[in-house]
Amino acid sequence: MKPILFYDDIFLEHDTGHHPENAERLVSIREHLKKQGLWENVRTGPRAATEQEIGANHEARYIAHCRKVAAGGGGMLDPDTVVSPRSYDAAVHAAGALLDAVDAVMGGKVESAVCLVRPPGHHALPAQGMGFCLFNNVAIAAHYLKQKYNLKKIAIVDWDVHHGNGTQDAFYRDPAVLFFSIHRYPFYPGTGAATETGEGEGKGATINKPVPYGISRAEYVSIFEDVLNGPVKEFGPEFVLISAGFDAHVNDPIAGLSLEDEDFGALTRIVKQVAEGTCGGKIVATLEGGYGLGDLPKCVAAHITSLGS
Repeated sequence: MKPILFYDDIFLEHDTGHHPENAERLVSIREHLKKQGLWENVRTGPRAATEQEIGANHEARYIAHCRKVAAGGGGMLDPDTVVSPRSYDAAVHAAGALLDAVDAVMGGKVESAVCLVRPPGHHALPAQGMGFCLFNNVAIAAHYLKQKYNLKKIAIVDWDVHHGNGTQDAFYRDPAVLFFSIHRYPFYPGTGAATETGEGEGKGATINKPVPYGISRAEYVSIFEDVLNGPVKEFGPEFVLISAGFDAHVNDPIAGLSLEDEDFGALTRIVKQVAEGTCGGKIVATLEGGYGLGDLPKCVAAHITSLGS
């Protein structure tokens, strides 16, 4: 069954100017997927996540601050994170797209979904936007799965080249959410050492696999597969969320490791196989990083194709 794609032009209205994380990323993905015949299953018009839903992961004063900065004409949340007049609307609809996707999968309409949204989310902390991120879309979706569907075992798989510090922070003491990140290290944002494994009841539910610049494709995929077929499978997730960043591609202009387009298809197949064995293939993926306009669309296409195979 082909995954549903969630997209809307509102995500293009998050105007970052001459910035690596810009609207052309989604335009290039959209046009490539159309040419490849992968755009038929798209849904537009996602709902806006409510303040209560966003507030499951973010402090009310921070949500209000983001809204105020946008309403005031825009500004900067940190040196890397741009807010334009339409950024708040784009951000609440980005989070809402994941919630719509969760509802579609949990309702049995489809096995999996891919959310082609921006701004991205995995660096956003409860009270701080950073690393191009306003609200943590994948964390908000995990809270939604816990609260609306009463799920007790949710896995978040993050293969963005940067560590998902915001997602880790959200669930570091929570045994119900297993967070696995494979990322370049040492690198921005400076977190994600192998010794960071959770605290309290959440001890062991955080798995970090920091990898060095120059790692081979085969070794990267082998590390990833070992974790998915080991601790993630043993955890037995009832639902899998993917922070799908594509900036570990060898040609990425910001970060780059060694991966090629097809490797993202391989990572997807590994996740799908585990999810099929534990939760009937229930997966929602969301776009995080990936900044090479020539390679990013091909990586996304490989990901979508593998989800639907």
